[in-house]
Amino acid sequence: MELPPGPFDNPRAWDDDSEPEPEPEPDPDAQAEAYVARVLSPPKPGLAAPRAPLLSTPAASPGALEPKAASKSPTAGTPGLLSLPPELLLEICAYLDARLVLFVLPRVCHTLRDLVRDHVTWRLRAQRRVRAPYPVVEEEDFDWPAACIELEQHLAHWAEDGRRAEYFCLADGHFASIDTVLLLQGGTLCLSGSRDRNVNLWDLRQLGAEPSQVLVKALGTQQNSTHKREERDGQLWTAPSQLRTLPGVVAQGVQISLGSLRCSDVPPPPRPVPPAGPAQLQSRRLHSSAVLALVADDRHIVSSSEDHTLVVFDRRANSVLQRLQLDSYLLCMSYQEPQLWTGDNGGLLHVFASCDGCFQLVRSFDVGHRSQITGIKHSLGALYTTSTDKTFRVHVPTDPPRTICTRNHHNVLNGICAEGDVVVAASGGLSLEVWRFQA
Repeated sequence: MELPPGPFDNPRAWDDDSEPEPEPEPDPDAQAEAYVARVLSPPKPGLAAPRAPLLSTPAASPGALEPKAASKSPTAGTPGLLSLPPELLLEICAYLDARLVLFVLPRVCHTLRDLVRDHVTWRLRAQRRVRAPYPVVEEEDFDWPAACIELEQHLAHWAEDGRRAEYFCLADGHFASIDTVLLLQGGTLCLSGSRDRNVNLWDLRQLGAEPSQVLVKALGTQQNSTHKREERDGQLWTAPSQLRTLPGVVAQGVQISLGSLRCSDVPPPPRPVPPAGPAQLQSRRLHSSAVLALVADDRHIVSSSEDHTLVVFDRRANSVLQRLQLDSYLLCMSYQEPQLWTGDNGGLLHVFASCDGCFQLVRSFDVGHRSQITGIKHSLGALYTTSTDKTFRVHVPTDPPRTICTRNHHNVLNGICAEGDVVVAASGGLSLEVWRFQA
């Protein structure tokens, strides 16, 4: 006797009549492992990435940080991205841009905001990037988030030997060796000082256009130059970046002159320089030989000379605060409190730490230059040097500095300045060497 087919013999009847079994609870550990594996191992071309249950790949928008499945079945206690341990969240954030992590994620939820506000998070992130002692001089209030942003941008710019950089050579403007450069207004304007005793103003927004459009103004002429001859040569050896916000400090031979020059007040297009320049406040003879480098802030002026001395002048007390006798003489300095980075005539870098205006030598480095270091620019996450060995070097400011890019030039390089997405070097071959990155 044949029995009629039952529900167990008919798959359709099974689907239509039977009660569905309850789905097992998802394993949070399996979700986390699948998510991290998906982040660390990008899918092969043409293949879709494997999906973990109830957890979606994060997208660019903040809303994508929430699991898509949660919107389908909003069950209390359902595991999601924010249920992951902080260590895994930090691992995920490590693959996101530092600016996005700092400025966007805190707006998503309180959990991410608290995670991002912790400076330990940023310290670990920075140390993971550089894998070396950093910073060289320990600071209690070191700005770790800003340092991470600068470090990652610097490493991205100069990856693969700086292939992403646009290069320009500005050769029409000076008729003698260029000794110093200064970037203004976020790297859109540049001042160059030369042994022809002229200062030129360049509009770097016009890079790639006709040379006459880039060179805005020659602030001096051969007959009536910007800076006149003084005790030594009268050449503009250094243009401190602090001139943008502080009363002017200019080295003339063996003297230091204090004026009221403000370079940042030059708007585009610039106004003609009045015949009567700013009044000189005072002049101090602090060295027995030529002054080669200057840095300053609102309290101190630091100068170096061929007499192998480093002098710290207290502007408020109007007196010398410290005088250091060195084994070599310093040709360039870069100061960001409390770190003073310097380059000497032997091709070495020296780092001084400041405390209440007094400086102490903490480290010396050989970064590969075979001759005197003529230019140095240091910031939280970047370090640049130039030398008479005809090289321009890009470093990470760790202990010791790590060189990530070297560019050779046909002539000596006398100075360096970097601001925003622009780096400019002064050449003994009468040109400005410019590298620009896309913002």
